[in-house]
Amino acid sequence: MRPSLADGGEVGSLGGVSDELTAPEDAGAKSSLIKNLVLYTLARLALFAVLAGAIFYVPRLIDVNVPLLVAMAFGLLLSLPISMFAFKSLRLAVNADIATVDAKRREQREDLESKLRGDRE
Repeated sequence: MRPSLADGGEVGSLGGVSDELTAPEDAGAKSSLIKNLVLYTLARLALFAVLAGAIFYVPRLIDVNVPLLVAMAFGLLLSLPISMFAFKSLRLAVNADIATVDAKRREQREDLESKLRGDRE
């Protein structure tokens, strides 16, 4: 039986299921994930820019011209493995935040599915 306001129950946006998807702890986990992901991405981009700049400008000191596209390609290839080791703590923080958000999302989904099946109120 579907709860209604006449029965004294609260009818949420999903028809009988209250909105629990915007819990404060969920917002904190998501904001932590966003912050760590932005930091990790900026760190990787900075590493790429430094390596590409070094590959582009250092050979010019000895009168060797390296095309910008080649310098960027080598900068990218070098920055990928270097960032795995240089920014390990940031990467692990992002992975932990993703696991936390995923676990909360999975818990909320199981709760919603059980409510929709009528297993629990």
